[in-house]
Amino acid sequence: MKRSTLFASLAALLLATGMAAAPGHAQEATAAGHAAGAAGLDAAIAGSWRTPANRARDVYRHPGATLQFFGVQPDQTVIEILPGGGWYTEILAPLLRDHGHYIAAEAAPVGGEAKRDDTALRRKLAADPAAYGKARIVEFDPKAPVFGPPGSADRVLTFRNVHNWAEAGTAPAMFKAFFAVLKPGGVLGVTDHRAAPGASEAAVESSGYLPTDYVIKLATDAGFKLEGQSEINANPKDNRDHPKGVWTLPPTLALGDKDRAKYQAIGESDRMTLRFVKPAAH
Repeated sequence: MKRSTLFASLAALLLATGMAAAPGHAQEATAAGHAAGAAGLDAAIAGSWRTPANRARDVYRHPGATLQFFGVQPDQTVIEILPGGGWYTEILAPLLRDHGHYIAAEAAPVGGEAKRDDTALRRKLAADPAAYGKARIVEFDPKAPVFGPPGSADRVLTFRNVHNWAEAGTAPAMFKAFFAVLKPGGVLGVTDHRAAPGASEAAVESSGYLPTDYVIKLATDAGFKLEGQSEINANPKDNRDHPKGVWTLPPTLALGDKDRAKYQAIGESDRMTLRFVKPAAH
């Protein structure tokens, strides 16, 4: 499908469901809106602008099911925390392009990996304005994070980042900032590498895997309520016992060619997928 045809189809779907519904038809309108959102999401996942390397990870990351679980719709304001090189950006920015807002939150670069990721993402956005032209990047201080005006976002999403914040000691501040930027009723979606039950703190720090209860406590301490857990991104082949922790597995493959076929057969890590909500009373 040509890109112009794709965006025209997305717009038509949204316009068809965006008209005011009579009170007696509210449920029907809501259902139609969700159907249109699912169709738009499928079209974004199938988009020709996605790189082959990123598309190859769909089998492990299940973007359609994951974003549907988080309740992402094309007319929302969605903040993605630390998108790195833009794996989910390739899906979210085009999905939200015409009727919503995609905001990539990046740590203010000070060199090294953060600087490279920031540059890579900016280059991606600039290279394809038809797909990404309305996406925005906001920078934040990891020690005192602010992602936007209070109550301004419908969704905050973070993929495979919490283990880094746990190691750096910044996780509580990050979750409090997520709570602040979300609207009442807004959703925080989290996926991360899942540790075995009862894993020690030392094992977690060296492996990159986190206990689910630890992440839930971070969120509930910040004011969120756990609304749902999903096995969408579970991987029963991953026993979590690898020489270089989670980075032994794809896509990093930290051992290089050593036992490469073995780790590729396992695939990406076993992951928790959690949906939290900011209570409407706030």
